Amino acid sequence: MIQRPPAPNPANEHKLQHAASAALFAALVLLALWVVREFIPAVAWASVVAIVLWPAWQAIERHPWFKCRTTAVATLLTVAIALLVVLPIMLAVIQAGGEAHEFYIWFRAAQENGVPVPDFVAHLPVGSQQVADWWQANLAQPLRGSPAMMGLHSDTLMSFGRHFGVRAVQASMTFAFMLVTLFFIFQAGPRLSSTLMRGARRAFGADGAHLLQRMATAVRCTVAGLVIVGLGEGVLLGGAYLVTGVPHAALLGTVTAVAAMLPFCAPIVFILAALWLLVQGASSLPSGLLCGASWSSPSPNISCVPC
Repeated sequence: MIQRPPAPNPANEHKLQHAASAALFAALVLLALWVVREFIPAVAWASVVAIVLWPAWQAIERHPWFKCRTTAVATLLTVAIALLVVLPIMLAVIQAGGEAHEFYIWFRAAQENGVPVPDFVAHLPVGSQQVADWWQANLAQPLRGSPAMMGLHSDTLMSFGRHFGVRAVQASMTFAFMLVTLFFIFQAGPRLSSTLMRGARRAFGADGAHLLQRMATAVRCTVAGLVIVGLGEGVLLGGAYLVTGVPHAALLGTVTAVAAMLPFCAPIVFILAALWLLVQGASSLPSGLLCGASWSSPSPNISCVPC
């Protein structure tokens, strides 16, 4: 008697096909992420900026001039973000270029005559004699034969310049790709938002969609808080720079405002300003600037309750 093979179970085949499809989808997603791994930071920053500016996008889109003109709204917001980042950098570069000639003259004079010991060294509370002796041995004499300058070979300077140039080009490319991604996110507009909400609701239910909305609100409130705190700190420290006599107080205040929006970056700016005052011979102004800056700088652990 011939036995027939058991009939295939449609339920088991459906489960196997579903598992194979999920595995294939996961593999394709991982492969795509590996291919675009260099652009993931740009996409992440574009997503954060889009979440923060989404209320502005909605307000502009409701205006009669921009009604149903998503491309125009996307172009306007993208250009505004580009100018907000590029203009301060251009101003700083122009200012640095204007003072490059003075720095060149000072450096040539230092090569020929050395750098005299500043007056503030004698007023240091600790180690003034050791600092003065090191300065006399390394910087007070002409820098051409100074031991401190022997380690600065041309190869080292060229390697530093090449590394800095590569980093600058990479940052520029990331910023450009972020702007392109941001433009397409804004252009997609409500279609992208509704698609994301529909996918979250289908995958995680109503609670998942609500959680996604709260996450977007939390990101928006956190970034808005950082921007407001950074602008306030830039205004306060810009006034402090002006009072203490730091040059280019307005530009330095703008740099401080931008740096205050990033964790632990603002102290770098006002510590350099305090060091500049110390080098100029001011003994009490640097400490006052540091105390005021430390008081005006908020704690890095800023909590924000979603609106």
